[in-house]
Amino acid sequence: MNTDRKAAIAAYKERKTIAGIYVVRCAASGEAWVGQAPDLETIQNRIWFTLRQGGHPCRSLQAAWNTHGEAGLTFDECERLEDEESTYVRNALLKERVQHWRAELKAEAI
Repeated sequence: MNTDRKAAIAAYKERKTIAGIYVVRCAASGEAWVGQAPDLETIQNRIWFTLRQGGHPCRSLQAAWNTHGEAGLTFDECERLEDEESTYVRNALLKERVQHWRAELKAEAI
């Protein structure tokens, strides 16, 4: 059993993470929030967790969650970034693309 656990941990650490841009929308209010994440696979769980706890740093997003609930919000990927070896280049590209999507969708920052 211990070797299974070690293998699972090793596989998790070796998995490829996909960086990118995402949008959270509120259908009822028409609001949108755009953010960037080094790992698109895990960001929605993190956001939803902080919203459920009532402590998300983005006040307008928390207010929409409080008013319309989890069912009132949707999470979508806007763009996935190609695998980038350099963290610096990836972060610079994320900053550039998040600005593009915020302007494109007339969205607030998360």
